[in-house]
Amino acid sequence: MVRVFLADQHVLIRGGLRTLLRARSDFFICGEADNGTEAVKLAIQAKPDVAIMNVNLPGTNGIEATRQIRKATPHTEILIFTAEDDEDIMRECLRAGARGYLLKSVSDEQIIDAIDALAQHRGYYSGSVTEKLLGGHDRRSHLTGREREILRLIAQGRRSREIALMLGVSLSTVEAHRAAGMRKLQLHSVAEVVRYAIRERLIQT
Repeated sequence: MVRVFLADQHVLIRGGLRTLLRARSDFFICGEADNGTEAVKLAIQAKPDVAIMNVNLPGTNGIEATRQIRKATPHTEILIFTAEDDEDIMRECLRAGARGYLLKSVSDEQIIDAIDALAQHRGYYSGSVTEKLLGGHDRRSHLTGREREILRLIAQGRRSREIALMLGVSLSTVEAHRAAGMRKLQLHSVAEVVRYAIRERLIQT
């Protein structure tokens, strides 16, 4: 059973989502809110598997609400469901901890697919969102196994020399894989590597 929480100030939007989700026997709506402040309070109490969140919520906005919910209940995945088609807002939502971003123009099937994906702790984004954020393709799929492993170790706080000893490779090899992985993911600092690793569940928090 996937426990879903709804946060949107529009009664019609919540009603449409409610009707859609109730058609699935494996979905259970564990709470609703029409503003961000209430969404944070109720979602922390309900501990849903997936919280569907609008960005422009009254009171606490959806980005800050996402940040607070993810901090208090890390198991809860946040699906942003909004009309906001702005790249900066998308990136802010992902930085706050959201793992899904859907525009309200998507089909019912995509909403269901997104919830299913997030319930399994996998990201899900509208096609146009992926286009804006990743240039039309998911760069994660182009990471080599060694690049992924080295970024994971970096996110754990390991230094390049330590990683080289652990993996039995040269320091220059580690640095080359590190640079290649960060370039593919468009990461520019260790802090960004850490956020990426947390978001993609490469490390435990």
